[in-house]
Amino acid sequence: MASDSSYRVTGMTCGHCVAAVSEEIGNLAGVTGVEVDLVEGGESTVRVTSDTALDPERVRAAVDEAGYQLTGVSG
Repeated sequence: MASDSSYRVTGMTCGHCVAAVSEEIGNLAGVTGVEVDLVEGGESTVRVTSDTALDPERVRAAVDEAGYQLTGVSG
């Protein structure tokens, strides 16, 4: 069953930031889509579609790897 989740991420300021976060999260097993609503220098929303529910800690690790901070999860 497909799962949609939203995450709040801080530290992103540009398209390169969006690409880095999208790539890292997109590499997680089961992820089928990543969409980012960029808020430059603020808290951006990252929506992730996956085949199954994702472990938020795996998403946090992917965001950390990209160089940003996961500040919240919803959904």
